Amino acid sequence: MNELRIRAAVRADLDDVLAFWKRAAEGRSISDDRDGVARLLARDPGSLLLALRGEELAGTVIAGFDGWRCHLYRLAVSPDHRRRGVASALLRAAEERFVALGGRRGDAMVLDRNETARHAWRAAGYEPEPQWSRWVKPLPTRPEV
Repeated sequence: MNELRIRAAVRADLDDVLAFWKRAAEGRSISDDRDGVARLLARDPGSLLLALRGEELAGTVIAGFDGWRCHLYRLAVSPDHRRRGVASALLRAAEERFVALGGRRGDAMVLDRNETARHAWRAAGYEPEPQWSRWVKPLPTRPEV
């Protein structure tokens, strides 16, 4: 079996990542498009981590650091690769990235209805904070230049 490797995504990976999220990720984000992911890579290179077995994309996680907080999004593992250490390897790589950047605590966005994800995050040592709720407001789109 091919060994799992973790690497940062590059622009050439965008279409593969977006297709992967449609298959393997729970829920959709307002930023799940080519422009959104391209902006992520331009703003925070190294933040989108890919897990590969051979040439096959097995998993992803976004490990974004804004200089203040460490945020984890889009932890997704292909159904064919689940329960084989992919999520654990991605989270280890994300946490190593955060520590190297001076981060102090990682937080994750986890859908309340996604029981499988909740179990995975707990197994990795993350716990929900009941005193917080996420508040959101969609922003107007930036005009094309």
